[in-house]
Amino acid sequence: MRLLMSSALLFGLVSVPAMAADVSGTWAFSVDLENGQHGDPVFVLTQSGAKLAGTYNGPFGEQKVTGTVEGDTARFEVAGSNEGGKVTLTYAAKIEGRDKMSGTMTRNIAGDSTPGKWTALRKK
Repeated sequence: MRLLMSSALLFGLVSVPAMAADVSGTWAFSVDLENGQHGDPVFVLTQSGAKLAGTYNGPFGEQKVTGTVEGDTARFEVAGSNEGGKVTLTYAAKIEGRDKMSGTMTRNIAGDSTPGKWTALRKK
């Protein structure tokens, strides 16, 4: 009987999916690129399950954001254009509690990629 109960408990714990963090809200980012450039974009994110959507407002104007959230990680992308050509910003995030994220990113302008690091705080 004890083995049956232990097995049922273990099965229940294993079958519960990992809860994803909710990153919905307004986020103030601080981005430092390896080439020395710095930016402070603002992201307004909406999360529905594992899907992430929203807007980016920064050096490339206001752009659409799409991405995913899984557990305490997120990946999202900003795609737009400027006078230099097509711009893609790709972010990989580690969600740290309710109000902080950090990670790496790559800025790609017309095929020229620049890596960087960033931190973000949820605005209150």
